[in-house]
Parts: sequence; C-alpha cells; structure tokens
Amino acid sequence: MISTFAWSDPDLAKGALPRQTGRVAIRFVQPVTSLELPELAPYRTLRQHEEHRREGIFVAEGETVVRRLLESDLTVLSTLLPEKWFRELEPVLRVRAEPIAVYTAPKPVLEALTGFTMYQGVLAVGRCRPAWSLEEVVERTAAPRLLVAVDGLSSAENLGALVRNCAAFRVQALLVGETSSSPWLRRAVRAGMGTIFHLPTAEPPDLAQALYQLREAGVRCVAAHPHVQGRTLAQAGFTGDCCVVFGSEGHGLAPWVLKACDEAVALPMPPEIDSLNVASAAAVFLYEVNRQRGRS
Repeated sequence: MISTFAWSDPDLAKGALPRQTGRVAIRFVQPVTSLELPELAPYRTLRQHEEHRREGIFVAEGETVVRRLLESDLTVLSTLLPEKWFRELEPVLRVRAEPIAVYTAPKPVLEALTGFTMYQGVLAVGRCRPAWSLEEVVERTAAPRLLVAVDGLSSAENLGALVRNCAAFRVQALLVGETSSSPWLRRAVRAGMGTIFHLPTAEPPDLAQALYQLREAGVRCVAAHPHVQGRTLAQAGFTGDCCVVFGSEGHGLAPWVLKACDEAVALPMPPEIDSLNVASAAAVFLYEVNRQRGRS
C-alpha cells in the first residue's frame, strides 16, 4: 500500500510529493508501506547479489554511508529512509546534480520490508563506479605506485574493512580477484564506511595473470603470506612500485597466485598464532609501506 498525495505531473508515480530544491527537483518524496513497486526492487533483493551486479548497482546502508554516497560523484538512484532522516539529509540531497527518488517509511516498517534489523533504517541505491582495466591501473596511478590485490576473500565484512584500510593508507587501486567477494556488496560497503566510493578497483578475470602483467610493467608483487620461510615485513622493501597481495585467513593465497608474486613476506608471530584477520594484516603491511616511504 502507498500513502498518496494529489499531484498532476504524469511523470511522477501516483502518490509522490515533488520537492523543489536548489539546483534540481528531488524527483519525488513518496511514503511507502510495501516494497512491491518496481522501482523498489533493489531493496527487495538485498540478498540477490548477482542481480545487483548485473545491473551495476549497490545498496548503501546507514546514515554516515548514505551521506558519503550523496557527497560523492557516484550516481544515486533513490533513497529509502524514515522521514526523520530524510529531513536530516535533505540539504545534501538538494545539491545533487541528478533528481533522486526519495521513499520514506518508519524504521519498523523498513525492517519488516527488508527482513533484517537496521540501526537507523537509512538506505540508498547507487551505481557502481566502472572497474578499471589493468592498463588503466598502470596508466592512471603515479609512481611510486601502491596497489593492493585480494584473492579468495569471501567475507564481505573483511573485504570492506580492508577497503577502509586501503583508503587510510593511500592505496591507489584495488584488484579484486575472481575468487573474492565484490567490494560493492551492502555489507562490504557498510564495513568500509563508504570508502569504496573513492577507491578505484579492477576486476581481472585471472588474478595470477594480472600479477604477471603488473610485474612486466615494473610493479613488484609482494604476497602477504603467513606460512612461508623467508623475509619478514621489516626486512622487505616497499619504496618502489608495489602491489601487496592478501589472501583468506584460513588458506592464505592460492598456490598459483602465490607463484605469480615476486616474493612472499610474513608477519612474525608466536607459533601458537597462525594468522591475523586479513584486515588487521593489511593495516600492518600498509602502515609499513607508508613508513618506508616517509609518510607520517
């Protein structure tokens, strides 16, 4: 069911209330009690990741993440949120370059509609930034390059936390291997606090082959691998172009991905500890890269 307002514009859905803003009109503001509207399909299919991927869209969740989306240069299609949060975000909505559909509902209704508990009940749908090709990664980043690649990361939360570390430590691009989750999953975007909005990504169909190509371009590929005998992090050099490659906590890097790297580097740890959470390991590695490059 839809709560309706009288409005004569045939381009607006029945029941929508137009809002004139500074640069453009917010497309409409429409209270809803059901997600059956075709335009609300992305909110109905939050767990259908492949459908979102095919459409090149993602869902942002939480006031901070949605606000950062609205402040980014990504295209925003719609928001779904309680009236209270619409009033909070309206100043940011009014300066967007594109008209945005705004749907409102009380938080309990939103939780019933989406099927999961939300802290604030603030959602938005945006378009993913197109992935870079490997050639663009090399051409559009400046020396000394700092890239990160991930192999076998199935946890969206871990990948999102790693993305946040990449943003914090000046990583110029993220290569997402074919066996990893997408950084545009709702939980990944939330865990990364929207930092994916500003981090260029590439999605090579064969990560090992992509690493060989990076090496041919002069980028040294360093595997962050816990189960190796060799140099520790403090002994490795990161002042030149490099790509640090991270794998899953359970199995590390696939053998063929490890083989594609120039070398493997480990964090020294007590024997009873076999590995760190990948996001924690990434923070340590990337801090060391920045330290060696003289960045405070």
